[in-house]
Amino acid sequence: MIKFLGLCVQNLIRSLKYLFSGQVRMDSIINQAVAISYDSIPISLIIAFIAAAVIAIQVAKQFLMSGAEAYIGGTIAIVMIREIAPGFVALSIGARAGTAISAEIANMQVTSQVDAMKTLKVDPVGYYFTPRLIAATVTVPMVVLLAEIVGIGGGLFVSKLTIGLHPDRYMYSVWAWLATKDIYISLLKAAVFGLLIALVCATQGYETKGGAKEVGTSTTQAAILSTVYMLFADFIINLIFYIG
Repeated sequence: MIKFLGLCVQNLIRSLKYLFSGQVRMDSIINQAVAISYDSIPISLIIAFIAAAVIAIQVAKQFLMSGAEAYIGGTIAIVMIREIAPGFVALSIGARAGTAISAEIANMQVTSQVDAMKTLKVDPVGYYFTPRLIAATVTVPMVVLLAEIVGIGGGLFVSKLTIGLHPDRYMYSVWAWLATKDIYISLLKAAVFGLLIALVCATQGYETKGGAKEVGTSTTQAAILSTVYMLFADFIINLIFYIG
């Protein structure tokens, strides 16, 4: 994993050089943004809604029994924004779009399309990686923000349905508990997760050698590695901003 991390850093540097050379096409970034984030919106929002609904079911009656039902909204908002929304959305995008990135680039590698790019004196890392890195870093936070709104709304709906909690009491605790810092950190997490998904999956695909069987193996490995690196990044971000 240390060697692979080194490859990821090298590819990131090459992508940044390609970006600042002014060769990146805006239509390529938009196409990748659609493939990575826009097409992932339905599954991401469904996951966010269900996660918030499950949390509300788990805590609503316990909070009601202890007379703390007024804190349900704040609890769900904090959990969703700090951890559930950025984490679950990133995992769903990694599983759907990250594996597609890895498979696409791996297929280009084993069919010698990458070698053809080198023959034309075009940096394949910059050409293939940069639009995906930009698109994922910019648009994954947008999906996470939508998921947070849907998640809080899902918690409100279930709380009203299960224990009859008034929406005003729910939203009052949301605004009372929620800090602007939490939203900023969640969007930072989402941007880092998006960058890691694109970078790790593209690097794994680029390092693929062999044939069709290796493409499948590489795709599976990309999903595993992107998840592991996202969890490490999540731990580090929480350590920096929430400890001390």
